[in-house]
Amino acid sequence: MSSLLDLAPVVPVVVVDDVETAVPMARALVAGGLPVIEVTLRTEAGLESIRRIAAEVEGAVVGAGTVRRPADVEAAVEAGSRFLVSPGSPAALVDEMIASGVPFLPGVATATEVMALFERGLREMKFFPAEQAGGVSYLKALGGPLPEVRFCPTGGIRPATAPAYLALPNVGCVGGTWLTPADALAAGDYAAIEKLAAEAARLR
Repeated sequence: MSSLLDLAPVVPVVVVDDVETAVPMARALVAGGLPVIEVTLRTEAGLESIRRIAAEVEGAVVGAGTVRRPADVEAAVEAGSRFLVSPGSPAALVDEMIASGVPFLPGVATATEVMALFERGLREMKFFPAEQAGGVSYLKALGGPLPEVRFCPTGGIRPATAPAYLALPNVGCVGGTWLTPADALAAGDYAAIEKLAAEAARLR
């Protein structure tokens, strides 16, 4: 698989409460042009949703988000995750993600965290929480001393603000929670989700 950061301009960050919505939701996102789907482990439905999407949705590249503990890594990979995303980068978790052999985006919010991972040979990271941690101007500044590192900023990004991030040379894609509104999922309005995905796919 080529770099996660190059597969689509926006990675939907999805919280699934009802596992029955996972497959039709993922099909709508893929149909709209967003094949990379991050299913967070924030709910009981997370792992099973990953398992079903991996097995049933052609064209989907599904991964696990909110990976917080080493045990999460094994569970996510076993469920079929093709990538892992963490909100932070404690050493034990990074060790486990490296050992998994699966592509991953460790979370960073400071230059020191970026440099610590860079020293370990990592070049692709999640910048989180993006808006609260300094946004576009902060990432632009990091590009000076650390031009080799590329980011997927996530956290507070909206369709109106995503293009400014995507214009930065050190940003490969952005993570967005706006693609799967809770009301659309609850109503089974997958056409609305596909429309949002199609709009996001055209952001770059």
